[in-house]
Amino acid sequence: LADSMEADFKRVQGTPDLDMKDIIGFTYMDEKDHTVKIKNGPIFTNILLIDELNRTPAKMMAAFLEALEERQVTIPGAPTQSLMQPFVAFATQNPLNIEGTSPLPKVLSDRFLMRIAVNYPSNEEEQEMLRIKESEGGVKTEKVIGIKDILKFQEDVKGIKISDDLIAFITRLVDATRDDIHVVMGGSPRAEIAFMQCSKAKAMIEGRTEATIDDVKYLSKPVLSHRLVVRSTGGIGVNGVIDGIVNNIK
Repeated sequence: LADSMEADFKRVQGTPDLDMKDIIGFTYMDEKDHTVKIKNGPIFTNILLIDELNRTPAKMMAAFLEALEERQVTIPGAPTQSLMQPFVAFATQNPLNIEGTSPLPKVLSDRFLMRIAVNYPSNEEEQEMLRIKESEGGVKTEKVIGIKDILKFQEDVKGIKISDDLIAFITRLVDATRDDIHVVMGGSPRAEIAFMQCSKAKAMIEGRTEATIDDVKYLSKPVLSHRLVVRSTGGIGVNGVIDGIVNNIK
């Protein structure tokens, strides 16, 4: 993805001993001129991948909160710095029953725009994967777009219309997650903002000038599944709960 737009890319491997400075950076004393210097961490990039985020200690996860919410980072002993533009963070997590993992704090997972489940590839896709692995050249990614184009798209998507009726639907949908009998913790206002942003982006990608209720319904699981805490009884699961809520919203 980064190669396709000639963007800067950094990767962080989640481990139990990962420290905040490994993410955001640190200050140090330069012995040559006796001045305090700043060493920026990998979070200063366009595209950041945190692999196995739920293997990192909870206190370290706090390092992401400011970056994901404010698009800025404050290194202790240094002025607050803005992140590169554009900035997007991807994080992977293993199933919670694997040794060495822990659930993400909801205050952190709420900052992520969407959660997408990556299932097993199809048989045809696995065959193609093996062919690529076997070939000497592998996969070569070429630039198809530039950073300036991405920044322009970010501005253009603001012009996608969203009606008062759709805003009302979004608020009813998220509010319903707070009252559902199967839900312990419902969606926050950030979920409503995410629905607005994602539905407008979907409309723009599909060449439309206005977002629709169908866009919001389509995005309901990616936007809500990591934000809700559901009861373990009944065997419905978070996706089943979301389906039930969406189907009952008028």
